[in-house]
Amino acid sequence: MVKVSAVTWGTYDEQESKTCTDPDRVDLATLVKPGDFLFSRANTIELIGACVIAERVTKRIMLSDKILRFDIAGINPRWVLWYLRSPNGRAEIQRLSTGNQMSMRNIGQERIRQIPLPISPSSESERILDALDERLSDLDASVASLERAERNLVRYRAAVLAAACSGRLVPTEADLARRAGRSYEPADQLLARILAERRKANTKAKYEEPAQPDTGKLPKLPEGWTTASLEQLTSAVRPICYGILMPKENVQTGVLFVKVKDMKGDKIDLAGLHRTTPEIAAQYARASLRTGDLLLSIRGTFGRVAEVPKELDGGNITQDTARLDVTSLVDHRYVATCLRSPISQERFKRVARGVAVKGVNIGDVRPAPIPLPPIAEQARIVAEVDRHLSRADALAASITQSKRRAQRLRRAILAAAFQGRLVPQDPHDEPASALLERIRAQTAVRASAFISLCRRFTIVPQPELSENQVGFNVLDAGVVIYAT
Repeated sequence: MVKVSAVTWGTYDEQESKTCTDPDRVDLATLVKPGDFLFSRANTIELIGACVIAERVTKRIMLSDKILRFDIAGINPRWVLWYLRSPNGRAEIQRLSTGNQMSMRNIGQERIRQIPLPISPSSESERILDALDERLSDLDASVASLERAERNLVRYRAAVLAAACSGRLVPTEADLARRAGRSYEPADQLLARILAERRKANTKAKYEEPAQPDTGKLPKLPEGWTTASLEQLTSAVRPICYGILMPKENVQTGVLFVKVKDMKGDKIDLAGLHRTTPEIAAQYARASLRTGDLLLSIRGTFGRVAEVPKELDGGNITQDTARLDVTSLVDHRYVATCLRSPISQERFKRVARGVAVKGVNIGDVRPAPIPLPPIAEQARIVAEVDRHLSRADALAASITQSKRRAQRLRRAILAAAFQGRLVPQDPHDEPASALLERIRAQTAVRASAFISLCRRFTIVPQPELSENQVGFNVLDAGVVIYAT
């Protein structure tokens, strides 16, 4: 059975289908055939009426109740295809669709028949289709190039973060100190100071040693570096924890809290934050936020990292997020860089648990390994990462803008095509009115032939059939049509 997604994205995708295991439900008359014009009658307001021509068919797939097949006579089906994808065609489909919710709309056959279709002379329509093929192919090639650039940027970002956390992005402190003939504090001594400060700040009767780092998948580190666990680099007084289990309704004067979906592009979207009651927030005071804390999403879309801005001081988080109070003896921005790196992200995927919604337990967050360089090197790494990623952000913004321009250009090309402005008109072309009369005549002939054929059949009422349902039975004497 064909799924709606098989016709949604511009080409027929026969992989988007599901299996019918009941032989009695198989109807060979509904199998998709090469050249079929397929139309989605149900989808979101943006996607309803998506249509394709099934160019390549290799699987036995039946139509579903949400996919209609058009039998287009007299004109090139591609003319209908491109019109229904044009701004005017999309506007008509959306105008005629029904449904109370904007998230899911429907358009029935009677309303589909009401869609006005501009008809041009046959010769002109072929010239228009040829021009559309040429211009849209060029545009598609440009968009494909932009999408390749986007994928390259993703790889570039990952490469920068990987280099940053393996000592390959900037000269190491050990190398610089050797050249300058000076001393420096290696990271193992820095970690010893951090652990001593952590123990000293402990307020509990018994000090709990932080988790040791999980070093199973780490590459070899350069001279002067060491490996620390995330818990070793965070406060013993404000330990790693998640937040509110059930924030309940959004209250206007309550306490701001952060959900995973509020963490976008390594930042927190302050405009979309909700508030919980002070009473609920007080129950989870252990997870209250301070400026400079790091947040790590641990459930659903896990692995996102963001820094808490001053506007969220005193706020809170949900159970899907972990709060990290990084010691002041290291650069918390460097720790955030490591958590965003491919090594950390792959580890989160490896330890994530769950079926419907996967998540990372706090017990797996604590030993997360952080490759630790000397403090001066951390600052240089952060500055270099910022420089590289700022360039990547600028390129990404330019690509996004170019893709939007391409979308506008596509709409303009399609609009011009069906307004007679894409190719020159030829006064010698047969007028479209003659073509339309010929189509009407052909349709009348087909209808007359069908009526004549039906007169040879026996009509037998069948009350058990539902409304508009028709059954056929081949008998020795001919064909009987069963109908209500």
